[in-house]
Order: sequence, then structure tokens, then C-alpha cells
Amino acid sequence: MLEVRGPNIRVPPAFFVGGFLVGLWLESVKPTHVASGDTTQLLAPIGWTAAALGLALSLSGIASFQSASTPMFPFAPATRLVERGPYRFTRNPMYLGNAISYAGIAIAMNVVWPLLLLPLVMWTVSRFVIREEEKYLLATFGDEYSAYRRRVRRWL
Repeated sequence: MLEVRGPNIRVPPAFFVGGFLVGLWLESVKPTHVASGDTTQLLAPIGWTAAALGLALSLSGIASFQSASTPMFPFAPATRLVERGPYRFTRNPMYLGNAISYAGIAIAMNVVWPLLLLPLVMWTVSRFVIREEEKYLLATFGDEYSAYRRRVRRWL
């Protein structure tokens, strides 16, 4: 029998960092802006607030894993299904927090290209990370995970 060791995903945050860096490169080629004129003064506080909220969501997901005493890294085997904290409302609070922070930073920097790439980043994370994690969790926790999936949405 094959021992399941985890979904064996090594670089989920790299998709967010990579997408943002490609967006910044595109900004250097063809600069675009979220806003111009007087409204640009509002972007930094709005963007940094969103980034901080996204970080707080991600950190609360990490704290939930720690309080459940199970690894949070997607290359390590899960010892239990986490359904507390933000996992009561979203199955992916860390990825959702990353997306909110990504968008907030782009808004604070007043750059459009990273924002335009965010849906592609989210699709990539869904396709190549979350899909694998969900297959692993279903194989590991079976009916318990199926019931959780029916109760809690993937994003919000």
C-alpha cells in the first residue's frame, strides 16, 4: 500500500510572487495606473490596509493549523482536518489572504498589470495547488472532508 505523505506541493506562494513580479515587469514596459490626479493620495492607505487585512487572514490560518497541531505546509502529511478559525468560512484562508494582500500592494503602488494578472494567478493556484491539496485531503480524511467541503466554500 502506498503511504500518502501530503499533496507534495512545494511552491504555492511562488505563484503570487511570480505573478506580481511579471506584473511589475509589464509595468516597466507599458506603465498603467489604477488612478491618477487627486485620487492617487487615497490609494496608498486603502492598498496597505487591504494588504494588512490579507496578511491577518493568512496569519489566522497559520495560527489555526498551529493550534490544531498539524503541519500547514502542503508538502507535509496532515494529521487532522482544520475547521476552526477562518476555516469555518473559507477552505483556503491563506491563499485568499495572499490574494487580498497582492491586490492591496498593487493598489498601494498604483499599478494595474499585477491586478490584471491576479485572476491568472488565482486560476493557477486553484488548478495546480488547491486541486492537489483537495485530492489529498479527500484521500486522507474521506467523508469528514466531503462534509466539510459541502459546508464551507472554497473562497468565501
